[in-house]
Amino acid sequence: MINDKECSLNRPFPTRVLTRLHEAADSNDPAVFARMQGDREMKGGALDEAARADLLEEAFIPVSPEVGRLLYILCRANNSKLIVEFGTSFGISTIYLACAARDNGGRVITTELSPSKARKASEHLAEAGVRDYVEIREGDALETLREVSGNVDFVLLDGWKNLYLPVLKLIEPKLRQGGIVVADDLDIFPEVHKPYLKYVRSPENGYLSVEVPMGDRLDLALRIV
Repeated sequence: MINDKECSLNRPFPTRVLTRLHEAADSNDPAVFARMQGDREMKGGALDEAARADLLEEAFIPVSPEVGRLLYILCRANNSKLIVEFGTSFGISTIYLACAARDNGGRVITTELSPSKARKASEHLAEAGVRDYVEIREGDALETLREVSGNVDFVLLDGWKNLYLPVLKLIEPKLRQGGIVVADDLDIFPEVHKPYLKYVRSPENGYLSVEVPMGDRLDLALRIV
């Protein structure tokens, strides 16, 4: 553990960067989602994955500050040394996780499909002073997370919703007993979440799961076997 009594989340650099990025997201994202809704209505149905990806290239889609602090608290309480994140975006949630990793003497592996978002996330992490605690893997998560060395203590699922269950099953052999899995955005495309939620809420699969009414709703699952 880092010999530093100060919580990294309260240090000046992460605080300033997170405040600026949350404000930017609040200003930017409503217009992006309005354009997406307009395109859906014009096409008379859901957009295909490529069209959604193009529109979301500009969107932060961050966790809320309250959810970010919850992620930090969970990682610290669980003494998480190896943290895996699916869906870096511009790196807001990654900063919260990296602060916990720094204070626990651990590291974060995060993966992002968009090259431009991965570059921006790297810049934001460096500005926040936590870049050294994060490995950014660029590409398809089902490939980038295929090789993870060490026991995984904490997982944040915050990318494409239809990949939550495949990504979890990919990481699951490395997820230790007592490991925590957080799935974000249950309110977004709720139908798509059903296979994942059925899996973590079925006791025979080795999880204890509870819904957390924060942000866009979370599922918090504990690996019990």
